[in-house]
Amino acid sequence: METHEIASRFLTHFERNGHTKVPSASLILEDPNLLFVNAGMVQFKPYFLGEVPPPYPRATSVQKCVRTGDIDEVGKTTRHNTFFQMAGNFSFGDYFKEGAIELAWELITSSQDEGGYGFDPDRLWATVYEDDAEAAALWRKVTGIPSERIQYRGAEDNYWDMGVPGPGGPCSEIYYDRGPEYGREGGPAVDEDRYLEIWNLVFMQDVRGEGSPKQGHPVLGELPKKNIDTGMGIERVAYLLQGVENVYETDLVRPVIAKAEEFSGRRYGADHADDVRFRVIADHARSGVMLIGDGVTPGNEARGYVLRRLLRRIVRSVRLLGVHEPVLPEFAAVVRDAMGPSYPELVRDFDRIAEVMRIEEEAFLATLTAGSRIFDLAAAETRRSGGEILAGDKAFQLHDTYGFPIDLTLEMAAEQGLAVDEEGFRTLMAEQRRRAKADAATRKSGHGDLSVYRRLLDEHGETRFLGYTDLQATAKVVGMLVDGRPVRSVAEGGTAEVILDRTPFYAEGGGQIADTGVLVGSGVELKVLDVQRAVPGLFVHRVEVVAGELGLDTEVTGAVDGERRASIARSHSATHLVHAAVRGAYGNRAAQAGSLNSPGRMRFDFTAPGGVGTDVLTEVEEEVNDYLRTDVPVQAYVTSKDKALELGAVALFGEKYGNEVRVVDMGDYSRELCGGTHVERIGQLGLVKLVNDASIGSGVHRVEALVGDDALRHVRKEHLLVSQLAGTLKVPADQVPARIEELITRLRNAEKEIEQLRVRQVLGSAGTLAGKATDVAGVALVAERVADGVDAGALRALAGEVRNRLGSRPGVVALFTTGEGKVSFVVATTAAARDRGFAAGKLVPAFAEAVGGRGGGKPDMAQGGGGEPAGVDRAITLLRDAVARG
Repeated sequence: METHEIASRFLTHFERNGHTKVPSASLILEDPNLLFVNAGMVQFKPYFLGEVPPPYPRATSVQKCVRTGDIDEVGKTTRHNTFFQMAGNFSFGDYFKEGAIELAWELITSSQDEGGYGFDPDRLWATVYEDDAEAAALWRKVTGIPSERIQYRGAEDNYWDMGVPGPGGPCSEIYYDRGPEYGREGGPAVDEDRYLEIWNLVFMQDVRGEGSPKQGHPVLGELPKKNIDTGMGIERVAYLLQGVENVYETDLVRPVIAKAEEFSGRRYGADHADDVRFRVIADHARSGVMLIGDGVTPGNEARGYVLRRLLRRIVRSVRLLGVHEPVLPEFAAVVRDAMGPSYPELVRDFDRIAEVMRIEEEAFLATLTAGSRIFDLAAAETRRSGGEILAGDKAFQLHDTYGFPIDLTLEMAAEQGLAVDEEGFRTLMAEQRRRAKADAATRKSGHGDLSVYRRLLDEHGETRFLGYTDLQATAKVVGMLVDGRPVRSVAEGGTAEVILDRTPFYAEGGGQIADTGVLVGSGVELKVLDVQRAVPGLFVHRVEVVAGELGLDTEVTGAVDGERRASIARSHSATHLVHAAVRGAYGNRAAQAGSLNSPGRMRFDFTAPGGVGTDVLTEVEEEVNDYLRTDVPVQAYVTSKDKALELGAVALFGEKYGNEVRVVDMGDYSRELCGGTHVERIGQLGLVKLVNDASIGSGVHRVEALVGDDALRHVRKEHLLVSQLAGTLKVPADQVPARIEELITRLRNAEKEIEQLRVRQVLGSAGTLAGKATDVAGVALVAERVADGVDAGALRALAGEVRNRLGSRPGVVALFTTGEGKVSFVVATTAAARDRGFAAGKLVPAFAEAVGGRGGGKPDMAQGGGGEPAGVDRAITLLRDAVARG
């Protein structure tokens, strides 16, 4: 049975049993606790946590997942994967243990002709939590499975929670017995290679506190509504039903290995070391394509670093298989063909995905050779000193300068019989991150515990947002927090977080900054500084009490700063139009990677494989401003997500959308899913002026623009500047660039002439200096201070000319110059002096300390500098003594 069919049967089975089919969420949902989505239940967390009411009592999905904790083990075993698909069925206060067991057993054991998987019931085992006798009894009742194939296990194996205070519960796992050829008798408690887990049923019934039951802490009580969260590993079921040994041999993964075999001429299964490389390539190629498809781009931090690490491990593995030409786009094409039937966006966005992989591979290949040389030198130095551990600073240099992931350095070190000081490396990495984040803002909520917000949401419901139509509204204060703790009043001069039952203030989101304004009640006035969504549906207003005292249940009138809101709305609408123009220029390869909409100014980041030409950005600006003249109305409406995508609406990477979405249309030119505020007609933007563009990472470009009045002021300022320049240069305005270029050329030519004159003047003293040579132990020594301020190039040229004038004699020339509190020096030796053992580079240490400096170079010429000009005379004496000693 093909893997796509396994997933389809799962969804069909649960849809037939009253579950709503929910599409897979993006791998990069905004969850502060997760780098990537790593389980099927992640997109449903707000329902399990009670942050928002579930829109359906039952759901089913096949979720794409990435787990990065076992990257180092991928390839070494056949059990570890980074990307996998988790099929799940979920109940939100609907059915519980018995229903979950019935539904799972029916799908697993029904014949394939009846739409099931056709597993032999006699080869299935179940595990239950050690205290969950109820589940064991239900397994016997519902399935008829004998007691000897039901095993009780401890909390570490059979209790589940989210890792944070909140819901949790015991779980039951379904295992398939692969047979005695795969291991020992005795069930999963004895051998989990022979008995393979294929499905986990979590019975979410408990409320737990800070300590997890996994560590022996008791639960706090029962959930008011009991939930079901299950997960079936699609890939594991696939290799069982396809009769292969592991996931790497299934229909969706083996084609990548086949392509690697084709490139390398080697065969999978012939050599263990090669098999590890084949498996790394197959696993990481799938993960890389899926991550890029969801908007991740290679980088040196967080998600981008994981992606870069995956892609570079592929390149390294391919090279170890003897392949040196670029291969990543070819592997991406194989993944697209295999995964496309389940994830059509991979086909639609393939050009962009392949381009990102191509650029990353080229960048890595360009540094791999240089980095390998540095590694080889470090490894040789380590062995020469009798060590067996490569220093952490060397590993950090390879990472920081050459982009080597630490696992690549570990692999290369292991190949040479060395270990790596990982602790030292990670210490340096941590120091770098601390420096990079020293100025980073703290979380907007001010503290990480969101439970207080969830309680407010439970007690008072969601904040009703009125700001699409109203900039002023009356509301009731339903909650106040100071330093994260609930309070009943806030005095004049204090600051607090205020929750209203309804609000006209937009909370920061979707790249749009929050509204500001005032709240006014009887005897109290507040300044609204910021608005955030602490948890979905709850608007939190950060306020300063300007006058009076604010108490709970006070009725206040909120007034948004209308002029500021209008300016922000113009920026947000401009971002949509720039996005449309960029997509028109680059197609689906150009996907939004971030934005910021503030008063009068917008910032737009987008993936731009291959770079962005200034001519394209000029065309984008012209196209957007041409379209503004159509003055089409901006329309916002709510529809189903499927309908919106059918209409061509653009959805942004990493954003989570429900079944109902808000679409913003600007004619047929731009159509996006968006919750922000916009102008009524695009002509209200007035003017969009791109003022800056730059690359901000591998394949990511940023443009900044001014909008409306801010754009006009910028244009006026530029016009005034050009007019002033034209008057000063006495040319028409359109000739200013040419005139400036002419002046710059003339200035550069004059500087070159001046420099040539200075060099000739300096060299003119060569004869005089050579004439000052004194005999020191048979060596003609010239050690002199020359004119102040001679640059390094001229000083080298002068030393060389003096040396030439010494002819065939053994001779040493040392020239010093000072200026701006510094010393520069050059030492040159004749061939006859070098024959007597006088090397310029070795003479420098004899005197450099006297001028507070250092230097070095080759035997014929060396140079350096210092910070103590007063030490030149002593340096000359020390040099003379060194020559005298021979």
